[in-house]
Amino acid sequence: MCDAQPTREQQLQRILTPLQRFIKAENIVTSVEALRAYECDAFTTMRQLPLLTVLPDTIEQVQQIMRLCYELDIPVVARGAGTGLTAGSMPVENGLLLSMTKFDRILDIDIANKTALIEPGVRNLAVTQAAAPYNLYFAPDPSSQLACSVGGNVAENAGGIHCLKYGLTVHNILELDVITIEGERLTLGGASLDAAGYDLTALFAGSEGLLGVIVGIRVKLLAKPASARVLLCGFDSIENASHAIAHIIAAGIIPAGLEMIDHTGINAIEELMHAGYPIDAAAVLICELDGSIEEVEDELTRVMSLLEALDAANIQISNNEEEKARIWAARKAAFPAMARLAPDNYIMDGTIPRRALADVWQRINQLADEYQLLVVNVFHAGDGNMHPSILFDAMDADQHHRAEELGTRILELCIEVGGTISGEHGIGLEKINQMCLQFTEAEIQQFHAVKAAFDAKNLLNPGKQIPTLARCAEFHAMHVHQGEMPFPHLERF
Repeated sequence: MCDAQPTREQQLQRILTPLQRFIKAENIVTSVEALRAYECDAFTTMRQLPLLTVLPDTIEQVQQIMRLCYELDIPVVARGAGTGLTAGSMPVENGLLLSMTKFDRILDIDIANKTALIEPGVRNLAVTQAAAPYNLYFAPDPSSQLACSVGGNVAENAGGIHCLKYGLTVHNILELDVITIEGERLTLGGASLDAAGYDLTALFAGSEGLLGVIVGIRVKLLAKPASARVLLCGFDSIENASHAIAHIIAAGIIPAGLEMIDHTGINAIEELMHAGYPIDAAAVLICELDGSIEEVEDELTRVMSLLEALDAANIQISNNEEEKARIWAARKAAFPAMARLAPDNYIMDGTIPRRALADVWQRINQLADEYQLLVVNVFHAGDGNMHPSILFDAMDADQHHRAEELGTRILELCIEVGGTISGEHGIGLEKINQMCLQFTEAEIQQFHAVKAAFDAKNLLNPGKQIPTLARCAEFHAMHVHQGEMPFPHLERF
């Protein structure tokens, strides 16, 4: 006769008794009602209650928690602010959710070396606010920067509207303080621009909590440029807007930010923000140029010439910080604006070659018609990172199914034109099947080997990001891929 499976209470007591020896009772959450706050991230269509949530407030407590979970073979999922969009920090069944929200201190700002030493729970925007008196700022700025934590930014390798010129989170960190599943404390990287040995900081950036728990981060700070001006304009066609992107980059100009929004997105944003976006345009382009005053004025003249040659209309140029902030605040309100159009929003995150922008945009609109769903297209167009937002009602099972299927088609489209399935949101659970299309069996085996080097028991965020080979075999067997590449005239990398 098989042994009966332990009840939830039995499983909970198994870890709770030793845990209470070093964690205060108020920092341990066990009631089902309170655990509901931790059952999902911002990707709300997947939910799972953890066995318990623990909120440590010292590094030593994190080490003790990890050692205990390693000894008892209990899975651990680290969580920051919960703003992720791929179910990456969703709990696992019978696992411990490690909330890092109490690690919210900025420990040091090194003005001479332009760095800041911070804890992982510090909000993204708070870093720039703390550095502002020294005329410094933190470049990565995802749309959720008011709420998202830098630890989560590192885990997902987040970007933002200024990543074209200043890079993703990985390009703006120097050092990580991490705790392994066995409770060992490691320092990766260093305070200098280069560190000896393998670049393990880059390995941890985007590792989604599968390799260790981040407890400290040294970030780079940049000097605020002497001048920064934002240009907003409209186009009567997607093609001309896409050509404008290509022409700006081909001219050797690297804007701080280069964004595109489609007609539906323009109108949704304008109804909410009243920012002066041209509501008759098929697409708008937002271009920020920064640097010395002379450099910005020269590039502004050149960009204006390129845009006028492509019949850009309603051109607006910021003349002060207030006008610049107005344009960007509206862009960052794109996703809240979409919430006014439908109850639910499935935000995609693929990256494609810039040369494919117009073709992919048109194809996404065709797919939206095919699935009878509204899709709003917002692109970090300068680096090819696109965020098509599928609007639907999750309470309608048929709409929910169509939205998920449409999302899958969009990710596959990214792969087919030589792109990737993630630009900054990560993989989590949302895109784990598409990893089987993005990578070969040998490559996935290497991912598992890296995972095993840090976490041989597979206790850290198990089941996320890296699919098993068995899952890929099943996915390929079920995945009937018909038809040719949608854009055979585009060369693949």
